[in-house]
Amino acid sequence: MLPLCDTQKIRRVPVITGLLILANLGVFAYEVMLALQGGGGANVFLKNHALVPARLIAGWDDEGQWLTLFTHMFLHGGVAHVLGNCWFLWVFGRSVEDRLGPFLYLGFYLVCGLGAAALQIVVEPSASVPMLGASGAISGVLGAYFVLFPTAWIVTLVPWIVPVVPVPAFVFLILWFALQTVNGFGALMDGNAAGGGVAWWAHAGGFVTGVCLTLWAKSNRWVRR
Repeated sequence: MLPLCDTQKIRRVPVITGLLILANLGVFAYEVMLALQGGGGANVFLKNHALVPARLIAGWDDEGQWLTLFTHMFLHGGVAHVLGNCWFLWVFGRSVEDRLGPFLYLGFYLVCGLGAAALQIVVEPSASVPMLGASGAISGVLGAYFVLFPTAWIVTLVPWIVPVVPVPAFVFLILWFALQTVNGFGALMDGNAAGGGVAWWAHAGGFVTGVCLTLWAKSNRWVRR
């Protein structure tokens, strides 16, 4: 399912969402530039800044490995990868930023990315496959949307069934989370938590982190009405 837009009205310009999208696109453009230059520069850049669980655990302080917990969120492995992430962030992030405010939203986004990485590391601490992409942090944004706007409608493209159909947000997001969890368990049964190169558990970890942080923010009255 591909979300096309939501029906939730926003009252403020989504500055941070826009800047995060630009940051992801900008870093990807730099990756492409390195690739076009040849010499393996792009591979070295990705290797140095992607998150590798086994490498991180083996040398937390070695050459700033802890920084990869943050830098991996802005790396992407292809055009479809970066555009898909940016589109999901645009559809769901604007409304979440509108309710959290720009500064709280930025901190929320980064912490969700950390929560996503943490679960993936816990599930497969010996993995040597580089983990990269904003999917974990964006999954946290989806978790926040689930808490804040469960009755909103998501206009969704559903291939092979109905071309375009409005779906309640809570239905869309429950189905999305279920897909991540099922694929995550399937990858574990195959002996590879990053099944098909996708860090399913990072998606689930980001979503749960986003739900928990948003409920906590609501309890502390940090969410705008």
